[in-house]
Amino acid sequence: MQKNKYIIVFLWVLFMTSCDSSRVFDDYKSVSNQWHKDSIVSFKITSPDTTNTYNLFVNLRNTDAYKFSNLFLVVGLDYPNGKTMIDTLEYRMAAPDGTFLGTGFSDLKENKLWYKGHDKPFKFTETGDYEVHIQHAMRKNGEVDGIVNLEGITDVGLRVEKANTN
Repeated sequence: MQKNKYIIVFLWVLFMTSCDSSRVFDDYKSVSNQWHKDSIVSFKITSPDTTNTYNLFVNLRNTDAYKFSNLFLVVGLDYPNGKTMIDTLEYRMAAPDGTFLGTGFSDLKENKLWYKGHDKPFKFTETGDYEVHIQHAMRKNGEVDGIVNLEGITDVGLRVEKANTN
């Protein structure tokens, strides 16, 4: 009976990973339901190749404790040669009625947010290791200082997919 259980789990994992053939990299890091303004979430990616194009996404999980309809992030991309590209990004997190836009049936919502590739597919132009650094840049309207502990964000992730070139 125990052996059958392991076979079923193995087949389920195999099925789940085979259905996602576009995935190149997909990882999350927990921020424990409060994301401190000085906490930078980092991911290291080895370039898959320098000829194909890719889409990069920032993935976030949020709960009902998230009190905003949008999210500002500062995302840095370090190239193997030492060059760094920094983007300040704004994402819509809720509809006008306050309903969160992410997917999920419980109070935990998952958001797949475009980072690179939505207007022009991204190419890893150099071989080697790239690093992506993600930091929140939220503040209340009219205030200069940022929100120290951003509540309601539980996990921050990065996903790299092969671009659909059809």
